[in-house]
Amino acid sequence: MKKEIENITYDILFNKIKNSYDEEMLEKIKEAYLYASLAHKDKKRLSGEDYITHPLNVAYILSDLNVDYITIMSALLHETINHGDKTKEELEETFGATVADIVNTISKINKLELSNDSESSAIYLRKVLVGLASDIRVIFIKLADRLHNMRTIWALDPEKQKKKAHETMMVLIPIAHRLGINYFKSELEDLCLYYTKNDIYKEIESKLQESETDLKEVLNQMEDEISDLLIDHGLKFKIKSRLKSVYSIYTKLNKGKRWNDIYDILALRVILETESDCYTAIGLIHSKYHPIPKRFKDYIAKPKENMYQSLHTGIYGVGGYRFEVQLRTHEMDEIAEKGIASHWSYKEKGTKKIQSIMEQKLEIFRNMIETSKDDNEFVTEVNNEILNDVIYVFTPKGDVVELPSGATPVDFAYRIHSAVGDKMVGAIVDDNIVPLNYELQDGQKVSIKTNNNSTPSKEWLDFVKTSHARNKIKSYFSKQDRIEYIERGKEIFERELRKKKLSFNEVLNDESIEKILKDLKLDNLDDLYFAIGTLRYTVGYIINLTKDDKKTVTDALIERVSNSVVSKINYKSNVVVAGNDDIRINLAKCCKPVKGDKIIGYITKGEGVTVHKKDCENVKNKKERLIEVNWNDTVEDYYHSDLMIEVIVGGNYLLDIVQKASIKGVFVESIKTKESDDKIIYDVTVKVKNNLELNNFINDLYNFSFVKKVAIK
Repeated sequence: MKKEIENITYDILFNKIKNSYDEEMLEKIKEAYLYASLAHKDKKRLSGEDYITHPLNVAYILSDLNVDYITIMSALLHETINHGDKTKEELEETFGATVADIVNTISKINKLELSNDSESSAIYLRKVLVGLASDIRVIFIKLADRLHNMRTIWALDPEKQKKKAHETMMVLIPIAHRLGINYFKSELEDLCLYYTKNDIYKEIESKLQESETDLKEVLNQMEDEISDLLIDHGLKFKIKSRLKSVYSIYTKLNKGKRWNDIYDILALRVILETESDCYTAIGLIHSKYHPIPKRFKDYIAKPKENMYQSLHTGIYGVGGYRFEVQLRTHEMDEIAEKGIASHWSYKEKGTKKIQSIMEQKLEIFRNMIETSKDDNEFVTEVNNEILNDVIYVFTPKGDVVELPSGATPVDFAYRIHSAVGDKMVGAIVDDNIVPLNYELQDGQKVSIKTNNNSTPSKEWLDFVKTSHARNKIKSYFSKQDRIEYIERGKEIFERELRKKKLSFNEVLNDESIEKILKDLKLDNLDDLYFAIGTLRYTVGYIINLTKDDKKTVTDALIERVSNSVVSKINYKSNVVVAGNDDIRINLAKCCKPVKGDKIIGYITKGEGVTVHKKDCENVKNKKERLIEVNWNDTVEDYYHSDLMIEVIVGGNYLLDIVQKASIKGVFVESIKTKESDDKIIYDVTVKVKNNLELNNFINDLYNFSFVKKVAIK
């Protein structure tokens, strides 16, 4: 599919955008173009074109979205760091911090690629991409960048074509879909299908072409009949007809539909002046043509959450063919094609809400990144809430709420507000009382009944669909459990004091409270009661701490482990301490031991046993309070390790390191950069399963020519 592309020059771009921005903005755009043109001078793309044609095309594509001038400037400059030898600092000095930040982020993102064909790899890359893109304009530019690259992907060898198309399908199309940018999504889907399943693409395309003449004749006849109908009733309109895209037909056939069952291969779109004209027109169409049952949808009265509005209907038209007809205003059509991005421009008034909605879409990803405990959980949540089908349900006031397919009234309640979810006692859907685990359907109206005395149920965790609702429920019970343990601890404490005929003030006066809290490293009395309620400490032990002849925490623990006999059982902890499975274990933060390292235990005051590497400076000269510990081979876990990576000056190698980690299955938790005149150091925290995995990653880093030194901190 070598797509014929117009040879975009700066003059062509300028003529397209000259009425969209004021003279000062246009001058800045020209300055960005000249800067990029000089940076890419004498450089060619694999397609043989001058390199500057790529940023020009990206800017031209984005100009259809009514983006602000900063986005156009950044699009023209977006390859000047990676392929123009410019630095972020140089860009900031010339064009300001905002443009420099956008271009720098694009430069980082463009170094990322899938490590393999797995779903988890795609999710990981999607996670990093969206996490890096703190400015939504970065995503706009990345999508336009990929669209132009896919249009010219014929210049790559077949294997690279498939890899790039697969990455686009797995990573970027889902993001475009969730942001409502159909303008990008539909063309990218067709291009990806062409390069990944060429035989299927050509088969569908051939079948369309076989009947194209007849179908277009039917479409033209239908277009004429509807036009005459609307003209007779004095309506102003534009009408567009189309055959369904190859990818759209592929997805329907892939779901088991037969060719003749795809009724909306023939589609008409009627663009009218006003909303009332849309309703008038659909009434006229239904009066002349028999509607297909259950195909009418009113997204004007009840818009989708991404602001999509249109009337949809299916009718039997000319020759008994089935047609899909969409009716909308000009503004609705623009949003339908380009998403909320069509109204993004910062220079326009009243766009704060639109920008907010766009940011909310990205925030869904970011929230999942923050709340997911591991990548498997993240994959599940993204698949359920981002990539799967969604439904649109309505509040009693008619506000639209977007939820994943299969969501329940509980998900709906927590999406409205956590307080509504916590106090809900029932739900009414379309005027009918439904159980709380009822699966909501698209277009239903939902009303939540609450009671101030009501609380969540743990059973809700068995059926809620959204991670947001699940996390709120877990959070509630975590707080409730703590309160209950505190109350239980206080009761146990007071009961034991009565048994021993001791007064409260005698045991817990100001001096003893301060001493106990300091000794046990607790913040307040609630923490102490919580520790007693969870059976971490006994009341007798607490009383002993208040006496001069008490056994210390250390003494008690040494006595406990010294009297233990090591037995071969399956322990729950990742470290075994002298045969005890229930001693509190902490991995030392000073040396961060990883499974496979030689380790030693150090009995600490109030903190159980802290596990150090045997050569750790903090314990290697100690002779007391040390105890033998061993890694538990029956438990698999992830361990944190801090690395110091020194690289040569003159480049940004951050994404190369992240990519290498992704390939090796090592998870990067955080990176801090320290720069000086003669070196750059990355302080990197990673998660690994064992020291073998860590050492392999370190050895691979040395294969980079820019890496001077790697050390475990």
